[in-house]
Amino acid sequence: MTRRGRNPYYSGPVSDHFDGARFYNPDHLWSKTTLEAIRALALAPKAKWPARRPSPFADAKPPSRVDGSALRVTAVGHSTHLIQTAGLNILTDPVWSNRCSPVSFAGPKRVTPPGIRFSDLPKIDVVLLSHNHYDHMDLATLSRLAARDRPRVVTPLGNDAILKAHDPSIAAEAYDWRESVELSDRVRATLTPAYHWSARGVSDRRKALWSGFAIDAGEAGNIYYAGDSGFGGGEIFSAARAAHGPFRLAILPIGAYEPRWFMKDQHMDAEEAVSVMELLGADHAVGCHWGVFQLTAEAIDAPAELLAATLKARDIPPERFRALRPGEVWASGEDDPSTS
Repeated sequence: MTRRGRNPYYSGPVSDHFDGARFYNPDHLWSKTTLEAIRALALAPKAKWPARRPSPFADAKPPSRVDGSALRVTAVGHSTHLIQTAGLNILTDPVWSNRCSPVSFAGPKRVTPPGIRFSDLPKIDVVLLSHNHYDHMDLATLSRLAARDRPRVVTPLGNDAILKAHDPSIAAEAYDWRESVELSDRVRATLTPAYHWSARGVSDRRKALWSGFAIDAGEAGNIYYAGDSGFGGGEIFSAARAAHGPFRLAILPIGAYEPRWFMKDQHMDAEEAVSVMELLGADHAVGCHWGVFQLTAEAIDAPAELLAATLKARDIPPERFRALRPGEVWASGEDDPSTS
């Protein structure tokens, strides 16, 4: 890799995924040009989404804590989940804003309200923040959380600088791939490689790192949160199982995948997500990153429909991999009244 340009977010030694200025996937190099991006994202025909589609589900009163071996996960919407287990309340990529955009008046707009109202959230202990794209790093929401609960924000290298420049009260901690962090005396999270990229503007592409997370919750089992990722050859998921699995639950993206010729490098589709579940050795999976913000060309329900068709074709029980709507709960454990 060639070192090009200054990095305003991170300064550190060259590694197998950092060339001194930019991060990269050594086995899955980004190959698309700017013209191809314009063709795919601006010029490709898109299915029409409804302006508003409320979810039939709502988690109006999540428990204050979930302990023991119980695991409770609520889909808030897109990639935001409330994970409750081992006495910890964890949020993934929290977005409560109405748009995922650098401006409040344009850009992808939420068609489904959050599945938990912000005011109904229990006290949040930890945020797992996978990367800096606007549909995952919502600075307004992170500032609200910092003011209310001051949770730890665990994120890949470079993203801490973005967060602290916006709001010094955000308790951001940055780590590299394969580094582990103790979230409590019973829970540990490890940052795992993902096939993706990062940018907040036109000049900072790949200057902050991106990741997934493997969560070891002791007697509650292991949980995998993919963040955003393409499938590639599947090697990173096999490696995650070898290092941290098998998993009790995998939280996997299934949407924002069309046009496929362009998006496959960075976003898996539902068929690939089922393969990821199998590579991870996950007992169950839930699908996210669909049906809330229209980022790409596919229809609003296409990811869930492709997931259902793939499970049927592979003779996998549909309850093993559910495409959750905002407000819908996946729960397991005798102590949880919403066990499914």
